[in-house]
Amino acid sequence: MPSFLEALSYDFMRNALIAGVLASVLCGVIGTFVVVKRLAFISDGISHAAFGGMGVCFYLGIDPLLGAIPVALVCALALGAVDRETIRSYDALIGVLWAVGMAVGVVFVYKTPGYAPNLMTYLFGNILLVSHHDLKVILALAVSVLAILFLFFKGIVAVSFDEVFARVRGVRVRFLMSLLLTMIALSVVILIQVVGIILVVALLTIPSVISLMLWRDLKAVLAGSVLTGVSITLGGLVLSFYYDLPSGPAIILLGAVLLVAAYGFKKIPRRSL
Repeated sequence: MPSFLEALSYDFMRNALIAGVLASVLCGVIGTFVVVKRLAFISDGISHAAFGGMGVCFYLGIDPLLGAIPVALVCALALGAVDRETIRSYDALIGVLWAVGMAVGVVFVYKTPGYAPNLMTYLFGNILLVSHHDLKVILALAVSVLAILFLFFKGIVAVSFDEVFARVRGVRVRFLMSLLLTMIALSVVILIQVVGIILVVALLTIPSVISLMLWRDLKAVLAGSVLTGVSITLGGLVLSFYYDLPSGPAIILLGAVLLVAAYGFKKIPRRSL
């Protein structure tokens, strides 16, 4: 059996490695705001709703990613338009988006003439199937999201940590919330290509939760989240290669192990000096 480094001589392994690193950097940064703002459920709802767009595009014979992007953005803008005073209505709205998106996607995949693909590919993803075209799209989306975050970083930080104070200071809260949800939506679309719909939230949250356990400074949290995400992705690929495991679940299970280890480390009593 060849070593993992030897396996990198194959295009599909190099593509998987690059896609994993790009997705890890993106979800490490965006995931921090997802965790701080408690938007994990929203991320999950957007990812499942995007499956509807993927199913329609598959039926039409075009790239499913072209359907996932607009649907995810529409969902993000719809959620951003909801009055923050009635945030509790998010639960019902997200539930509707989740159910309708999945139902539409399944119907169109089922009605597509010819061979119907295994839905497990869409739900759990397969990073080993990422193509050069996918890499270009992932890179373009990642650069766009990080550029938006760089331009509005201070405002997004203010809204994420203390929305009331930000509103008092005259910050455009609704606009920045819509912007944050838009970045989450684009990140979700990228992660669908890497780990699939069901596992999107895990990759958005696990690295950030680990980093928030270990550090308090925001810059350290962002850097730690990115490094943790990259470590989980690369480690998961190695485990997948050597133990013949599905890559997406291997990445997430490794992240879960690290999360438990970080929690245990945090609970170890510190001796006073």
